[in-house]
Order: sequence, then structure tokens, then C-alpha cells
Amino acid sequence: MRDLSKEILSVDALHKTYDIKKLFRPTLKLKALSDINFHLDKKETLGIVGESGCGKSTLAKVLTKLEPRTLGEINLQGIKYDEISSHDFHSKIQMVFQDPYQSLNPRKKALDIIADPLRINTNTSANETRDLVMAMMKKVGLREEFALRYPHHFSGGQRQRLGIARALMLRPEILILDEPVSALDVSIQAQVLNLLLELQEEFKLSYIFISHDLEVVQHMSDRILVMYLGRVVEYGSRDQIFNNPLHPYTKILLESAPKTHREKSNQAITVKGELPSALNLPKGCAFEPRCPFAKPGCKESIPLLEIKQGREVACFEAH
Repeated sequence: MRDLSKEILSVDALHKTYDIKKLFRPTLKLKALSDINFHLDKKETLGIVGESGCGKSTLAKVLTKLEPRTLGEINLQGIKYDEISSHDFHSKIQMVFQDPYQSLNPRKKALDIIADPLRINTNTSANETRDLVMAMMKKVGLREEFALRYPHHFSGGQRQRLGIARALMLRPEILILDEPVSALDVSIQAQVLNLLLELQEEFKLSYIFISHDLEVVQHMSDRILVMYLGRVVEYGSRDQIFNNPLHPYTKILLESAPKTHREKSNQAITVKGELPSALNLPKGCAFEPRCPFAKPGCKESIPLLEIKQGREVACFEAH
């Protein structure tokens, strides 16, 4: 049951369409996101999974206002996105990017990188800013003497800690984590994930955790949103999704990830064909051309999310 008193972010009927313009040809419409609906509660982690090209990163960019939405409504603590000032918005929601090197200015020292949010959005004095930066560096596991180093002096894991420290300087309530450990060595991933869990507890953070690594998502998330070609196909609790997936695409995703802690089905499920182009989506269910359980009706209309076995599923054949 949805508890509005705990809700910090809600997304309703969100669409994002890109115009693809080519010389002497009609403009094409690329539907990156179609009818996305979900909510995020205080101090919880929502995992978002799906193949490359399913719209995960586009969703992150729309939620952080790096990209404008085409249609739909987003509310942050009950206030519409369009009504939130830039200062208030950035003090409530921040993002940690996939590549910790690409997202850091190579010409700035660590001290300045972490301090930038305060300098841009607050009137904090230079001395107080430095003290706050040093305190945050300690919290994310970076030594004080690292403050005057440039990004290229840090390891991958240290650079990601630097990015996390920067994101937390305005004390946001929501962090959007877009593949935060995929660029790191496996030995470092666990350290960064444990740090994120510790910071979530200390700062009472809500996370939107985007990843293609299902084992990591299972470890970190309370609820899971499964996306396919810009649409939500299944949305439920971690245990529902990992222990009893209903949508064929979710089942195939989990079967392809042998490390997830779940009981494997006795019957292997195989996917057919290639991922359709987002510029030329099927008339009906986007997964129909690849689905091993597709019926003739699946070609005719798009299945909407319906409550089945306590979670939302967009599939005519799921029960």
C-alpha cells in the first residue's frame, strides 16, 4: 500500500521524446521514455534495471533537470518540479555519475571540486567552506592531505568518493546513482557500496540506484523498477522481483545473471531476436518480437501496468 506520508518523490505519466532531424528527410521521433510512473519513499532505495538503451540514464537526466521532460508530472516533496527554485532543487536532489573521472574537472583540486556546490548555492564563508569540505572528505574516507590533489592523482575508487562527497555538500535528501560502481574494479566496488549504505543511514538519504548489475541492485534496493525500451514492464519489492518475477523480460534478465541470490527455475527461458529500434517500435508490446510466450494479441495493443500478485506488471500473459 502506497503511504503518501513517506513519499519524497513521485513521477506520473512521464514521457521523453527526442526529435531526430536529418537533412531532406522528415523529423523522426525517438521515444526514450513512455508513460513512466513510480514513487520514492524517504530513506529507501529504488533500483532501476534493464538493458542498455532501455532509458535508465535518460530518466536520471530528466529527474535531475539535465534534460527537459516532454510530458508528465514530477513532484518533489509534493511540489511540482516547475515550481521549485534552482537553489531549492539542488539542495534536495543530487547525482553521482557513472565515470568518476569524466564527471570531475581535471583542472580543479579536490578541495575546490567538493566546495563548488557551497560556493555556487550558499553564502558560506571561505573558512567555513573549507571546514565543511574537510569534514565531508573524512566521512567518505579521503584523507585531509588529499584536498590539494587533482583528480588524476586519485584511484578510480577515490575519485568516486570525491564525486559522492561533492554530491552530499548541500545535504540533499535524494541521490540519483547512475551506475556508480560499474567503472570500478570488483575489489573496490564493495567498498563504495558499503560507503553508500553507511551514508544513507547517517544522512537519512533516499537513493535511486541505476545499474545493469543485478547482484548489486539486489544488495542495495528495497524496490525494483524493470524497464524495457523506455517503458516500465514490472515494478515491485526486491523479493517479489527476484524471487517470483512475472514479466517474461524480468525472468530472462534474472536467468542471465547467475550470481543473483534466487532460486533458478527448472526451465531455461531464451530470448528471440535483437532489440528493436526505439525509432521503429512495434505496434503492440515492445517485447513481443523477442518474447517466447507471445500470443497474437500481444502484437495489437500495448499492455498497461496492472496489479498482479502484489506488484505492477505490464504483460497480458502474466498471472
